[in-house]
Amino acid sequence: MRKAIVVAAGVLILALVDWSIAARESLLRDGRVVLLELAPVDPRSLMQGDYMALRFRIGNDALKPGGTALPADGRLIVTVADDGVATFARFDDGAAPGPTEARLRYRIREGQMKLATNAFFFEEGRGKDYASARYGEFRVAADGDAILTGLRDAKRARLGG
Repeated sequence: MRKAIVVAAGVLILALVDWSIAARESLLRDGRVVLLELAPVDPRSLMQGDYMALRFRIGNDALKPGGTALPADGRLIVTVADDGVATFARFDDGAAPGPTEARLRYRIREGQMKLATNAFFFEEGRGKDYASARYGEFRVAADGDAILTGLRDAKRARLGG
């Protein structure tokens, strides 16, 4: 009996992991490409390797001083220009975004808005390849879920090959 429970739990865990991987692969394949202007900082972590800490301009625009209090987790609406660059439009009120808009999930931690991730990791010694980064490239789902897929320079060319 115990063996059956252990096997069933193992199968359930593997099914959940597979479902999560399939959902992320679907987002990478079908998600809308959105570019977020960033304000990078370039720290180094001995335990994690080289990485670039990321902050996004739309987070700063959304959290203007004197604004209303926001929930710690939520969604915002961005306007996506023809070149893919997004700008803050408003906080999500439940209405469907327009054709030039996209929904993005956010988290507020330590007074800063975080969108999908706050770091971009790269191989040790490749920091110069990303020094000119000005945009984070995201794949965004209709529900606002997003994955950082790369960095781009001021001319919106993909960095790092």
